[in-house]
Parts: sequence; C-alpha cells; structure tokens
Amino acid sequence: MDIKPIDIKRLSLEESAGFNRETIDYIQRAAAHGLYEIRGLGAKRHLPSFDDLVFLAGSLSRYPLEGYREKCSTTTLLGTRFAKKPIELAMPITIAGMSFGALSANVKEALGRAATELGTTTTTGDGGMTSEERNASKTLVYQCLPSRYGFNPDDLRRADAIEVVIGQGAKPGGGGMLLGQKVNPRVAQMRTLPAGIDQRSACRHPDWTGPDDLAIKIKELRELTDWEKPIYVKIGATRVFNDVKLAVHAGADVVVVDGMQGGTAATQTCFIEHVGIPTLAAVRQAVEALEEMNMKGQVQLIVSGGIRSGADVAKALAMGADAVAIGQGILIALGCNSETYIQNGEHVSALGDYDALGTAAGHCHHCHTGKCPVGVTTQDSVLEQRLQPDVGARRVKNYLKTLNMELTTIARACGKQNVHHLEREDLVALTLEAAAMARVPLAGTDWIPGHRGGM
Repeated sequence: MDIKPIDIKRLSLEESAGFNRETIDYIQRAAAHGLYEIRGLGAKRHLPSFDDLVFLAGSLSRYPLEGYREKCSTTTLLGTRFAKKPIELAMPITIAGMSFGALSANVKEALGRAATELGTTTTTGDGGMTSEERNASKTLVYQCLPSRYGFNPDDLRRADAIEVVIGQGAKPGGGGMLLGQKVNPRVAQMRTLPAGIDQRSACRHPDWTGPDDLAIKIKELRELTDWEKPIYVKIGATRVFNDVKLAVHAGADVVVVDGMQGGTAATQTCFIEHVGIPTLAAVRQAVEALEEMNMKGQVQLIVSGGIRSGADVAKALAMGADAVAIGQGILIALGCNSETYIQNGEHVSALGDYDALGTAAGHCHHCHTGKCPVGVTTQDSVLEQRLQPDVGARRVKNYLKTLNMELTTIARACGKQNVHHLEREDLVALTLEAAAMARVPLAGTDWIPGHRGGM
C-alpha cells in the first residue's frame, strides 16, 4: 500500500494560534515605531451579540397580530422621572452622540434633518453645538463631556435634553481623541484649541470624583434649565450593575449604557478590542439594577453599542431597554465604507482614495485621519462636499425607517400591540455564552447556564 508522503512545507507554514500573522504584524509594528495604533470604528473581534438570540414568535400558544388591521405602537417616552418636559419619540431608535470634529458640518445637518423627519432625536457629541445641527433638529440632546470642549450654558438651554457622558463603550475609562488633521479653524475655535494640534479629551469630569458630586452637578443642570430638560447619564459598559445604580441615585432621568461594540472616531486599538463588556451582557445587568431599585419604568434605559438592525432593536427592547442609540450604523448608512459617493445624483468612485489610504471599501477604519473617501468623517473642505445634507438625510431616514418596520414586524409576530411589550420570555439563546450573559434559556431547553441551578 502506498503511503502518502508528509507535506513538510505545509507543516512548516502552519500558523500559530497565539502568534498568528496579525499578532506578528502587531509586534513588528510596535518594535519598529514604539507607538500604539489609533483607529476609528469599533471592535473587530467576534463577540457574543444579539445575533446569538432568536425570538419565539406566535403560533398556537401565542397569537401573532394581523399585519394590516391591528396596530403596533412604537411611541416612546424618555425623561419621565423628574423633567417637566419629557421627550416623546415616534420610535425607540435614536442617533447617538457624534461630534462636530469627528463628523463634518454637512453630516451633522443631515442627522438633524433625518431625526426631525422621523420624530426621533440626534445628539451633539463632544465639541459643542453647531448651528447647522440645532436648526435642522426638532429634538436635540446636548452632551456634557469631561473635556467641556465647546460647552456653552446658552446652548444647553437651547437643547431638549442633556446627556452627561461618564464613558463610552469603545473606550471606557479613556478620553476622546481628535487628531490635528481634523482640527480645522472652526473646530479649534469652538473647542478653544490651536488649529492643527492633536486633541486628547480628559477621561473624567474635572469637578466631581464620585456619585455624590454627580448628584450636585445634575441638580445644577436642572436649575440651569428650570427642571424642564431630561437628564441622561451615559456610561461605558464595565461594572454596569453598580454604575447604573449610582447614576439613578445621582438623579438621572435616563441611563445610557454603551457596550464595547460601540464605535469611536479615534482611540487606541487596545481599548477598542480589550476594554469593556459586550452590549448583550451590559443590557441585562442594567435592567437588573433598575429592577432591584424598583426603578424600571421610572428611569428609562437606552442601549447602544453595535446596534445594526431592527432585529437588534427588538432584542434590546425585549431584554428591557426602552430605546436604542445608533452610531456606526448611521455612518454606514451615510456611505461609510461605500465604494462610491453621490454627486449631482450620480455615483462617483472613491476606490482611488481608499487605495491612497492603504485600505479598501468595506475594510476602512481611518476615521481618525480626516481623509474619509466618502466625506463623512472629515473636516477637509473638499472631501466634506462628497456628502451633501439632503443626500445624507435621505439615506439615514431610509435606514432608520427600515429598522422601525423590522422592529414592528417582529413585535407583531410575537403578538405585541406595542413594541415595548416585548419581553425576555420572547427570547431564547443559540449559544451557552449568550444564554449565560442574557439570562435567557438555551433554545429547546429551560436551562439558563449559571442560573436557577444551571451548571
């Protein structure tokens, strides 16, 4: 019998699991330059996510809604705890905070237009409020971040809600970055910074060191706005259970929990990939904290970090969230990582610009460079014109409208007349990890790993 010879060359080229090609490249770059990598967008590693959950739709034991004659409400109220003027949204899908500086003025205007047409909110991000965004937005959330760049009490009063940002999912415990190539004269003026110089935001607020100080700050913000505006507190997902409790104790109307799949304009890759916990685990811990404090329904919960589809929205709501916030998905809807941009109704190739950056459409994470081939994450006076406000607004509107339709389709299938009636009982998990993190049964069983006697 012939014995097949061993392919020595193939064995010699076998890749190491611990030191694969990517790890070797990382070590060699670090050795050559002595610098860590900075990039944009979110985690690229595979993480347990909402994809690992599925719905149990109606059949005999549960009846679905008839699709055309029976209504399914998406109306959402935020800020009902203390604010005189809570926010009423037409859908439980909001646009997350992304700064002018990270994004162009055209993009900020597009987001405001889309949010207004859909009856939802957009959010300022770091660096202050632009006239384009305020004028285009019916309902605008104003962020108060550790940097206080562009912070203005008059703009605060002009906002419809205030979001006190403690941390961000892509970089909890770390400050924001805006590299010098994106600090043009207007950005520099708004942030009181020199133009063209790298900006690194503070990682914690300068005037408090704990939740008692935060309570004082929230009261100051309420007095400044005559107790009219809802106050959000946003945390990056780490010690979520305790952080949510402390935010509620400090007086928040709304808590925003941002999981590690959340994006960023620029930060260290080691933060993006190795700090924080997945959104799937974070939302469950946040809900448990609210339930333990008997605050579920009084304090609203917004979940962000890797929300992409209507199915993701439905799963977040079923797990106990009141709404979601979307950042990366919005950028992609605008054209991020697209092969073309739209000028005068025509698609124009951007492939040459991706090649000049050393990347390709679908793989680009060069938001920090300010050289966005499709004009989204740039302050370049030429590149920013590749995204016109009317085009961007239409695309974002279509995207969020689609998500809302998908959400109601799933809610109807589960027999719900209101998307907020979705519940954890409607979900099962496909993996042990997701079952344990979300605390829902493994599909086909009543077993929740690590819970109720699970092994």
